[in-house]
Amino acid sequence: MIRMCCAECFNDNGLRNNIIPTLMPKKGNCSFCNSKNVDIIDPNLLLDYFELLINIYEVNPEGKSLVEWLKEDWCLFSHPAMDNAHAKDLLGEILDDGDIVRKKFSPSENYKSTGLAQWDTLRDEILHKNRYFLDEKIDTQRLQELLNHLKAFDVPGKWFRARINQTDTPYEINEMGAPPSRYASHGRANPTGIPYLYLGSLPDTAISEIRPHTGETATVAEFEIPENLVIADLREPRKHVSPFVLSDAQEIGKMRADIPFLEKLGDELTRPVLPRSAAIDYIPSQYLCEFIKKIGFHGVIYRSSVSEGINLALFDPTLANPISTSQYDVSRVSVEVQPK
Repeated sequence: MIRMCCAECFNDNGLRNNIIPTLMPKKGNCSFCNSKNVDIIDPNLLLDYFELLINIYEVNPEGKSLVEWLKEDWCLFSHPAMDNAHAKDLLGEILDDGDIVRKKFSPSENYKSTGLAQWDTLRDEILHKNRYFLDEKIDTQRLQELLNHLKAFDVPGKWFRARINQTDTPYEINEMGAPPSRYASHGRANPTGIPYLYLGSLPDTAISEIRPHTGETATVAEFEIPENLVIADLREPRKHVSPFVLSDAQEIGKMRADIPFLEKLGDELTRPVLPRSAAIDYIPSQYLCEFIKKIGFHGVIYRSSVSEGINLALFDPTLANPISTSQYDVSRVSVEVQPK
């Protein structure tokens, strides 16, 4: 009896959305990760895609197994049931080669990226040397290609924005949007005078972002956003980028080399910033978001630096529709410290 695999085994957007649906899957139970009533296929149907991917690795007795590299580089086989043993079993079925999964490999040295070095140089220039007419050039065409691989899937429809109440009277719903241009101060994504709408995935995320004090009260507004928005998700590039939608080993190798660059860009939006230095320290992330807006995205999702939730910066605040408001008491503010 042929054992069958499913998209959940790999947790890869390209396989899930672009490839497996074209391979005439049928409903059933997965033989590898034990997911029930999912689309399943013969693992060997993925042979061509995985052969292309493993071509960027070379045999090296001092290296690591292919499964270890695929997990580390692309977050493949991230289902809880897919430990190294189960992943090697599945990869051996895909490649029809039980021996190759036991060999050691290293990434090929043929693929290099200059993106990270270029960004570090540009970042230093816009912070400390030039602001608008830059000497450092970054490959904007390549940056656009990379960001297009980070389009968010399944973006939540409901988001929240919070404001600390300044009086005993809560804010009205029409006061919960982005401020007018003349009052828009600098933010993590926006420069002064250009208002974006900052939203949190949960009420406590939205409240945490405004850094309240114990005893204060906050108005939290619920917003809805359209389903068709194009949002860049900078949280975990390794999970969002799929090597299987790339056309050849050269493209896959270049993408692997550029992922640390994408991770650095995501870090720009979550870097802890002190209020007294925010006007300067926010400039690199503002530059990045301006570029993301320029190439057609409606907003960007990033990790919260003060809570477990996620944030959405919408470049056009009118895209979000306010639904209702609620009142919250700030009963406790948690602080975590460590010796310096």
